[in-house]
Amino acid sequence: MNQTLSIVLVDDDRQVRAAGKQTLELAGFTVQCCESGEAALRLLSRDCGALITDVRMPGMDGFALMEKALAVDADLPVIMLTGHGDISMAVRAIRAGAYDFIEKPYPAEILADCVRRALERRHLVMENRRLRRELAEGGETAIIGRTPAIERMRTIIAAVAKTDADVLVMGETGTGKELVARALHHQSSRRDHKFVALNCGAMPEHLFESELFGHEAGSFTGAAKRRVGRIQFADKGTLFLDEIESMPLGLQVKILRVLQERAVEPLGSNEIVPVDIRVVAATKVSLKVASQEQRFREDLYYRLNVVMIHIPPLRERREDIPLLFQHFVHKAAARYDCEPPRLTPEVLHQLNSYSWPGNVRELKNAADRFVLGLGDEADPLSGEPRRGQRLTLAEQVDLFEKSVIENELSLHDGNVKQTVEALGVPRKTFYDKLRRHGVVPDDFR
Repeated sequence: MNQTLSIVLVDDDRQVRAAGKQTLELAGFTVQCCESGEAALRLLSRDCGALITDVRMPGMDGFALMEKALAVDADLPVIMLTGHGDISMAVRAIRAGAYDFIEKPYPAEILADCVRRALERRHLVMENRRLRRELAEGGETAIIGRTPAIERMRTIIAAVAKTDADVLVMGETGTGKELVARALHHQSSRRDHKFVALNCGAMPEHLFESELFGHEAGSFTGAAKRRVGRIQFADKGTLFLDEIESMPLGLQVKILRVLQERAVEPLGSNEIVPVDIRVVAATKVSLKVASQEQRFREDLYYRLNVVMIHIPPLRERREDIPLLFQHFVHKAAARYDCEPPRLTPEVLHQLNSYSWPGNVRELKNAADRFVLGLGDEADPLSGEPRRGQRLTLAEQVDLFEKSVIENELSLHDGNVKQTVEALGVPRKTFYDKLRRHGVVPDDFR
C-alpha cells in the first residue's frame, strides 16, 4: 500500500474522542476523529484501515453507520464501543458484521490491541486486492517480485513486447520461462491471437517435423488427412518453443529457414505458406556452449538470440520468496475454497533457509501443501525431509532476521515507529539492521 492506513474514530462525546485519539496515536496509529456518523461517512474510503464507532449517538447510531460503512467496503473492520452494552447487543453487533465489540470504560491497551489486530487483517485484505489487481492487469502472466533483477526483467519484457523481435528466454527448470513468454505475448499487439506452445523435449523425434510444419494427406504412412502444423497455427500470434536445446539437429536448420523467411512448407506439399509469427524460445542450458560443443547449431543460436531474457533462480532473489509464497497461498486458498493460513516467522525461516532447487514451481507446490495442511512435524511445508544445499547458520540467521523485519514493515505499511514497537527493538538498532540488510521502509508503503 502507498500510505499508512488511518483509523476513523466516531463518538459524540468530545472527551471520549480525545482520549481514544491519544491512546491510538501513542500506539503509533494515524487517527481521524468526528462526532457523528454522517461526518464519518465522508471520511471513509476503500483505503481506510478501520472504523471505531460508539453505538448510541444522536442521529445516525453505530449500527446504522456500520451498515452504510460496510456497503462502501464489506471488508472494513468495524469496532463497536458502548457504555450500555450487554451480551445481546454484542451478539447483535457481531452478527451485523462488526469486527469486535468493546464496552466502556476500557483499558487503553485493550483498544490499541484490538485496532492492531484489525489492521493486520486489513493489511491482508488490501494485499489480496493488490494481488488481484496485478492478476487482472496481467492475467495469469503477472510476474511477482520486488528484487532489482525482477524489476529489470519486467522493464525488458515491457520494452521488447512492443516489437516483433524474437526472444530467447534462459533460466533453470521451474523459474517460469513459459510465464515470461506469455507475458511477452499478453503485452504485445498479438495478444488477441494465438499463443502456441511446444515442448521440444517432450516431442518424439519421428513426430517433430509433422507437428511443427504440418503435412498433406498421404504424405507419409498414417497421414490420412491434412494437418496444420504448430507454426502455421500460430500465424499472427506467438510461437513458444520450450527446451529448444532438445530439438534434433536435422530440424534446427529447417527452423532457421522459417525464422529467416517467415514461411513454412508442410510435408508432402510444394506450396510455401507465409506466416506472421513471433518466436520465443526457452532453454535451461547455455546455447552458446551447446553450439561450441556442436550440440546446437551456431547460426540458429545467433538467429534466436536477438534479445535474451535471463530469469534468475529463486536462490538469487530470496527477498521475493515471502511475497511469492503469500501470492501462491492466496491463489491456493481460493482454489480450494478455504481460508489462507497465517504466514508466521517460523514459516518464513523455513522458506528462507532452503535452497529451492525446483525454483518457483517448487515454491508453488509447497504453498499448496501449506494451505492443505499436508506438512509434518519435520517440515510443515513439504511433507517430506528437505533435500538439497542448505545455508550456513549465519546465513540462515541473517535471512530470518531480514524476513521478519520485512514482514513487519509490510504489516505496518512501512511505518517505522509501528514496526519498531512491534519488534521491541531500539530505533537505532532497527536502523542499523535496515542498513545491514539493505531494507528500505519506503518500499513497503
